[in-house]
Amino acid sequence: MYITASTSASSLLRASRSRLISSLSSFKTSSSLPPKVSPSSFVAQRSLSFSSAGRSLRCSVPRWSHGVDWRSPLSLRAQIRAVAPIIDRLERTFATMATEHAFKGILTSLPKPGGGEFGKFYSLPALNDPRIDKLPYSIRILLESAIRNCDNFQVKKEDVEKIIDWENTAPKQVEIPFKPARVLLQDFTGVPAVVDLACMRDAMNKLGSDSNKINPSVPVDLVIDHSVQVDVTRSENAVQANMEIEFQRNKERFAFLKWGSDAFHNMLVVPPGSGIVHQVNLEYLGRVVFNNDGILYPDSVVGTDSHTTMIDGLGVAGWGVGGIEAEAAMLGQPMSMVLPGVVGFKLSGKLHNGVTATDLVLTVTQMLRKHGVVGKFVEFYGDGMGELSLADRATIANMSPEYGATMGFFPVDHVTLQYLKLTGRSDETVAMIEGYLRANNMFVDYNEPQQERVYSSYLELNLADVEPCISGPKRPHDRVPLKEMKADWHSCLNNKVGFKGFAVPNEAQEKVAKFSFHGQPSELKHGSVVIAAITSCTNTSNPSVMLGAGLVAKKASELGLQVKPWVKTSLAPGSGVVTKYLLASGLQKYLNQQGFNIVGYGCTTCIGNSGDLDESVASAITENDIVAAAVLSGNRNFEGRVHALTRANYLASPPLVVAYALAGTVDIDFEKEPIGTDKAGKSVYFKDIWPTTEEIAEVVQSSVLPDMFRSTYESITKGNPMWNQLSVPGGTLYSWDTNSTYIHEPPYFKGMTMDPPGAHGIKDAYCLLNFGDSITTDHISPAGSIHKDSPAAKYLLERGVERKDFNSYGSRRGNDEVMARGTFANIRIVNKLLNGEVGPKTVHVPTGEKLYVFDAAMVSSSVLHPRTIFLLDSIFFLIDDQGRYKTACHDTIILAGAEYGSGSSRDWAAKGPMLLGVKAVIAKSFERIHRSNLVGMGIVPLCFKTGEDADTLGLTGHERYTIDLPSKISDIRPGQDVTVTTDTGKSFTCTVRFDTEVELAYFNHGGILPYVIRNLIQQ
Repeated sequence: MYITASTSASSLLRASRSRLISSLSSFKTSSSLPPKVSPSSFVAQRSLSFSSAGRSLRCSVPRWSHGVDWRSPLSLRAQIRAVAPIIDRLERTFATMATEHAFKGILTSLPKPGGGEFGKFYSLPALNDPRIDKLPYSIRILLESAIRNCDNFQVKKEDVEKIIDWENTAPKQVEIPFKPARVLLQDFTGVPAVVDLACMRDAMNKLGSDSNKINPSVPVDLVIDHSVQVDVTRSENAVQANMEIEFQRNKERFAFLKWGSDAFHNMLVVPPGSGIVHQVNLEYLGRVVFNNDGILYPDSVVGTDSHTTMIDGLGVAGWGVGGIEAEAAMLGQPMSMVLPGVVGFKLSGKLHNGVTATDLVLTVTQMLRKHGVVGKFVEFYGDGMGELSLADRATIANMSPEYGATMGFFPVDHVTLQYLKLTGRSDETVAMIEGYLRANNMFVDYNEPQQERVYSSYLELNLADVEPCISGPKRPHDRVPLKEMKADWHSCLNNKVGFKGFAVPNEAQEKVAKFSFHGQPSELKHGSVVIAAITSCTNTSNPSVMLGAGLVAKKASELGLQVKPWVKTSLAPGSGVVTKYLLASGLQKYLNQQGFNIVGYGCTTCIGNSGDLDESVASAITENDIVAAAVLSGNRNFEGRVHALTRANYLASPPLVVAYALAGTVDIDFEKEPIGTDKAGKSVYFKDIWPTTEEIAEVVQSSVLPDMFRSTYESITKGNPMWNQLSVPGGTLYSWDTNSTYIHEPPYFKGMTMDPPGAHGIKDAYCLLNFGDSITTDHISPAGSIHKDSPAAKYLLERGVERKDFNSYGSRRGNDEVMARGTFANIRIVNKLLNGEVGPKTVHVPTGEKLYVFDAAMVSSSVLHPRTIFLLDSIFFLIDDQGRYKTACHDTIILAGAEYGSGSSRDWAAKGPMLLGVKAVIAKSFERIHRSNLVGMGIVPLCFKTGEDADTLGLTGHERYTIDLPSKISDIRPGQDVTVTTDTGKSFTCTVRFDTEVELAYFNHGGILPYVIRNLIQQ
């Protein structure tokens, strides 16, 4: 709320007065009273946050107290009286600055239709500025936030003007602050966030400050959805069995999160088994409009999962950020962001019969990827909007990370209001939402003439041009029309190894691997489907495609078709609502007949929690080098993500997942080849089992009801008995268990003082890894299963953890020891230093040894993962358990190509390299969030100049690199050029990707978390 700054300022002055009087009453010294202090001295310096005022005051108080003559009580009382008026004047000055909101004149009442008022709001129309009428709706949300939070400390009037003048300022890449209304977490990224908060409390305590300052100041919702794995499938008992295993594996993590829900205020934790975070956000958590103590404002959210953008389909501005950014937002820090350009995407026409929302989103993804939207908002508009359900819109918004945009935004309209009513929001709430958004010019009414809005660039799609398709085999934007799939598959077999190639020799392409599956003769070929998963919030939130999958299963079952038993099938809904409408429609029993029993409520296969394949299937694949396929209704299909043994992974709609499972292969032309034979031996084709749009609409209308949403969410936080029975310790400081392999106190704040470490260059660094293009955060961050021979496995085995209990990397994100060892451990990662060899190793340049990345980093780095660290003459040495000295530390850097850091799994993709001792990444380009996260962890991101990269500059990665950064932070400017030199005599220029002054401040402090701690202490 806008009064927060006022409260903070008054509290600060009151506390200062109290500290001063206390000091005057308890110390004895002598000096003379200083001259009158000008209040302007406290606000003269440019500040990034309110904390600068706190610093000035904190430094000034001791100077005053030193001027008091303590020799007699009478003198003491007299001089207290002399100093007190100065404090009074200062308090009045600060209070006036903070309480006189810069935009108080536009605070307007929103009346209720029946009398009274909903509350008050900051009215954009009351500004009477014609530029606002032309702003994209997504930019208006940024504008309202800046106006409401304008305190001339964290958010300034100049920032408001930048946003109003968006048409002119956005092309200049200007910086603005943004304070989201709330923060969204899932457990994989939420656990390390809560670990960091707990660790920050410890750091505050050790520095002598109030640890309870580390507490969310905005609502934080954490949904536990990333832990469930598909261990049991094709069983009526699969949900319960998988949940029991989930709790066995994750009891420590879940207990820690339950502790966090009690220890931290303003934090809601949704227990396991409730649903997928983004679907729960869409159906339940999304407010659309907040009413906070009578002040109305738009809902906005940042989340630690890249697919937070799904909420954009509801007209809520939301996008993914790194865990460290989210933590800062939780603690009331404004997010610094570059005012984005907005791509206007006009939709017209209507989808053809049988074309799904998944087909649409894969088409949109390909178009936007080609257009180039990294760092931009995309805003959808046009007559075609009326043809898209809210769930269709959410599907498109969900895949914003795949097409590279910060947001894929759908402004609120009548379709949004209908969805809010469908999902059980009250009539009064919906009336408030509509009333506020209409009054503040944030509602789109397609029945009225539309005000022309200005966009940075424009795209248009006639929905009638969308055709059935899938994407793969290795990237979500590699769309393949269904009619071309067979030809594309054979091209992939022939092509050299790459995003569209497997380089299978011609003579091996028809290989048949025969094996016995539980006594049944079976066979696999290249392209055989071994995983078919209806999974992911992208699609499970959409009743039309979920019920469409049920109709495909029904038609197939009635014709006598059956999915082969060795195909690992699964259905993981995003909320309990899906189960209710599948049961109500009578379609779940047909899905069960095809092996698509419900396995749990979470992300499962989409994030690599696909569980093990049957041993006979796994052996047939590995022993015959089969390019096996997975087909899933997810949003990510990077190689190595879905399952280690499925080299080909295709994204498809839920109905198509069922169809490919029935076919048993992706090597099929659905238009010409039969899927199977019916009970009479007659060929059955794709068209025989595919439902019409009308069939789907009819079952959606009759089966999806508001009471299903109400009954599902009324006890969302208490509906899991296993969660309710968890016993957790009390207290606001966490008691770290040194024997835990799940939750471990990270070393980020060891030895931290109040003095920032300052800027620094990088000298004679070795190259740890040399990458090409499209290295994703899935390659960097530990994800999926822990390989039995990996450094992480060795660490766990040494601590008595059996292999069957390794669990996944994601489940162990609360342990930095495991995560550092799993960084760059992706089995499909391609490192040029290995000369074509694929896997999680690198060359230790000084010795030429081929080592796991972690082991190479430890030989080269000052990181403290072995047991002990010594500092001798400014050189670090590490000692392991056996007492052997490791080599003196050296800085390391990473060379990379374009799009470095795209994908999800973001927080550890920055934390991990930092713990490995990486000081800089030099790339052709960065994904937006990952670049920001690198800065947040103190790693320097640099970009080669246009037209240059490691190859064109003749860099092999065997050189040593010196990056000439100034030693004073004041000498570094956002986006400035620096010189990089090597020990081989090469020299080239790079752009330092500190994009804002706030990021420079983070770098100066050694990262965002130390910056936040020092600021909070100084406040």
